[in-house]
Amino acid sequence: MLTVDQPTFAVATRRARAEDVKPIEALETRAFASDRLSARSLRDYLKSPAATVLVAEDAAGNLIGYAIVRFRRATSVARLYSIAVAAGARGHGVGEQLLTAAEDEARRRGDLFMRLEVRADNAGAIALYERLGYKAFGRHLDYYEDHAEAIRLEKRIIGRAPANAREVPYYAQTTDFTCGPAAMMIAMAAVGRKVTFSRRLEFELWREANGIYLSTAPGGCDPFGIAVALARRGLIASVHVSRPGPYFMAGQRKASSREIMKAVQTVFRDEAAECNVPVHYAPLCRDELLAALDRGAVAITLISTYRMYRTRVPHWIVAYDHDSDYIFAHDPFVDVEEFEAPMDKAALAIPMEEFDVITAYGSDRLRATILVEPQPPK
Repeated sequence: MLTVDQPTFAVATRRARAEDVKPIEALETRAFASDRLSARSLRDYLKSPAATVLVAEDAAGNLIGYAIVRFRRATSVARLYSIAVAAGARGHGVGEQLLTAAEDEARRRGDLFMRLEVRADNAGAIALYERLGYKAFGRHLDYYEDHAEAIRLEKRIIGRAPANAREVPYYAQTTDFTCGPAAMMIAMAAVGRKVTFSRRLEFELWREANGIYLSTAPGGCDPFGIAVALARRGLIASVHVSRPGPYFMAGQRKASSREIMKAVQTVFRDEAAECNVPVHYAPLCRDELLAALDRGAVAITLISTYRMYRTRVPHWIVAYDHDSDYIFAHDPFVDVEEFEAPMDKAALAIPMEEFDVITAYGSDRLRATILVEPQPPK
């Protein structure tokens, strides 16, 4: 059980050990009337590589709180499975410190989101979570043993680019299918091209780079199409793909749709040759990417949306800077239905290991990057 916390209590958090099982179980008994974890379950969580158990201690070494975080290999979503604070320690920031430690643990593992469930009648806990940046995205009816309802909350725990990182203007795509044009506009501004962000330009670029045919919705952008559209506007662009095309065919059941996509993508490959766009049929390795960012280039990069958004559609983001641990990137997709704002998707600090994971798309692990270079000095 949690209440709204004020950070006035000296607390240390650490990983739980075997000798903490009994104190945690005792805390469970006092904190919850139902849905309690058994000692056996706690010991299993301590041993599991897919979970972390954290405890909070006061200055005297007394266990005054605990949290359990669970992880899934298939996604970048961690789940706060359980959290409790002793009655005498509530209202002193213990719950906030445990939650912060849980988020840090998930972030170190490369997770981008933390999810949790909370009783709909626990106003104090809900207020704490909302104050710490969690947003409601669903409900579970009859979730607890006493049939109480649960509210589902989520927070993007990925960090922000530091203030000394390169400054790159941000543009949010205005449709579900124009991430490519939005990324192109960001890239153009990043390398010094004077560009006025507008929906008109977004759609002009989409028409020039669209290489995906969908029978139920407008199509998306092909890597060669993006490079050609940029080259024709005077930018220096190169294509780095892990294999020759055609691309994005897995979801196309109709032979006619596949033929259209093949034909359009063949045209783009021919136009890339005509525009002298360098093409490398090898993925851009991390060292090459970092070197490109260091010389002022930006990388329009294909990512798998499954780990980030639990969908299976191609999506383009823009990597523009880095430090020793993170790639800094703009993601043009802002999910207004989930109450996101542009500031939630600009200047993301993506752990390098996670960046390596999300930049492999589909069952064949397609990797695609369009490097956009700054203009050489005159």
